Amino acid sequence: MGCGRPATRSVRARRRRRLPAVVADPEVDVRSGPSTPAGRPGARLRGRLFADGAKVLRRLGYLLYAVVVVVYCALWGVPTKRGVLIGFVLALLLLTCIGRGRRAVGRMLIDWLPFAAVLLIYDQTRRLGGHLGVPVHEHDIARAERWLFNGTDPTVWLQAHLHPSASVHWYDAFCTLVYTSHFVFTPVIAAVLWLVAREAFLRFITRIVVLSIAALATYMLFPAAPPWMASRDGYLGPVHRLSAEGWVWLHAGNIHSLLARAQDEGSNPVAAMPSVHTATACLVAIALGGLLTTRWRWLLALYPLAMAFSLVYDGEHYVLDLTAGICYALLTHAGVSLWERRRAARGLGPFDFVPAWLRPERAANGAVTREVHA
Repeated sequence: MGCGRPATRSVRARRRRRLPAVVADPEVDVRSGPSTPAGRPGARLRGRLFADGAKVLRRLGYLLYAVVVVVYCALWGVPTKRGVLIGFVLALLLLTCIGRGRRAVGRMLIDWLPFAAVLLIYDQTRRLGGHLGVPVHEHDIARAERWLFNGTDPTVWLQAHLHPSASVHWYDAFCTLVYTSHFVFTPVIAAVLWLVAREAFLRFITRIVVLSIAALATYMLFPAAPPWMASRDGYLGPVHRLSAEGWVWLHAGNIHSLLARAQDEGSNPVAAMPSVHTATACLVAIALGGLLTTRWRWLLALYPLAMAFSLVYDGEHYVLDLTAGICYALLTHAGVSLWERRRAARGLGPFDFVPAWLRPERAANGAVTREVHA
């Protein structure tokens, strides 16, 4: 009897060791026994055929989308209007949802439509600046800029040394591309973040929306003229608006005329303080830098610096406007980060405002799972 007890324990131990192997077998349904398949072969085959068909359909959609974008740019130039850009981005994101069901489409709409609506409303209402009876700051800004640089106007000095004649140079093309990137980068980077890391997308667009509201309020209360307008009105030396001239060097005259017409008709000429171009470039660098782990991520700081130089050289903004834009970006990032930390301290996640069935799944440790769309 003394030998029977260890033998019984040994048998029980062997049974316990075998049990996980049976339960973990994906082809076995443990509820019905080891001989029952987990799913019918026909159902699995239909699932594979549906997935393969959806993948082919997505790839054909991507090819057609690329053709449409190339034709559009060839006929009408690079789109700079916010509505057209958002339309292109939403069309691409809808293509990524093919074969992934209504939940994927619902996630895309609940994430993007409020963001797109805020940006479109911002573009329409920012034109009201300067039409509300508030005096436009023109002479005082030019005088403050001159005092800051000991009697020298940076825009006048740069154009006198780099653009003394009507000829267009390679650096004009560089500045034009950097200037135009403002209209393209915001929706494109938001789309990339949405595809790769939905929580990072939400953090990015929250900062963009807060920045837009703060800048819009400033434009209403403090309309300020850019250097090219101050020069036209006699408050500054000779300054030309060069932000669209680089397309001539790139042999894209249709894009040059399109951008110049959009600047004359669709923008608010007295929305110079703060520089949203510079502020947005800073937020883009912060958003991408937060996702990267390489030591070279500091090179992202070159983008807002290139944007700042292009804006001053092209006659679009004063250095004071750039300084205000950087301050707005840093304050926006700090304020939203503080709000996010307080919500996290109360146990609230960034997706608690959306329906539960649209929230991303969470892992066991509470982290949001990354959603990568092929």
